Amino acid sequence: MLLDDHEMVRQGIELGLDKEADLEVIGSFGTARDLFDALVRTSADVVVMDFTLGPSDVDGLSLIQSLNRRFKQCRLLIVSSHYTPATVSLALRAGSWGVLGKTQNLTELITAIRTVAQGRIYLQPCMLPGLQDVQAIVDRATIRSKIELSAPQRLNACLTPKEQEVLRCFLDGMSVSSIAAKFSRSASTISTQKQSAYRKLGIKTDSELFKFTQQFGKLG
Repeated sequence: MLLDDHEMVRQGIELGLDKEADLEVIGSFGTARDLFDALVRTSADVVVMDFTLGPSDVDGLSLIQSLNRRFKQCRLLIVSSHYTPATVSLALRAGSWGVLGKTQNLTELITAIRTVAQGRIYLQPCMLPGLQDVQAIVDRATIRSKIELSAPQRLNACLTPKEQEVLRCFLDGMSVSSIAAKFSRSASTISTQKQSAYRKLGIKTDSELFKFTQQFGKLG
């Protein structure tokens, strides 16, 4: 089932999911009340829902908690424009099975739905550095499942090819000037690409980059 107060968003998701043989949209709703009424009549494996609905509707956090209390068989996947570590943390603590930003593409959404449907938590690698103690968050949400990272389970899932090149060279011990010479770019361009990659990965220092690669995999 889908829940989003923007009809165009729901229609776009429906069109994309209709092409997947193993996925079926059994309901699409613009308000929390309509979703609740539908779930009373028909159970759903996964509910894909926005975190922020219309101004007169219930807030996302309360909605997640209410759905978990009344419809324990449903797994909630949050798709939101408010895609920050704070929002992800709140949603997981409240009991959602995954959170995805609305800037992501349909392929990523399909991956997330399948992951959640199989009983695994869905998180993107680029969000992990900003979350404090991911496993503890999952445990507090009373979900005893293995954390499933979005595929590919590597740093380059969030980065442009040039940003990948820069970080790969940096991890090999090259300086900014050496990387600039290798790719015939200016030193300022290399620095900008490096900092852009850091922002996407949610890290600020070189030591955080090395620690992150050790924990979550190397650049491909």
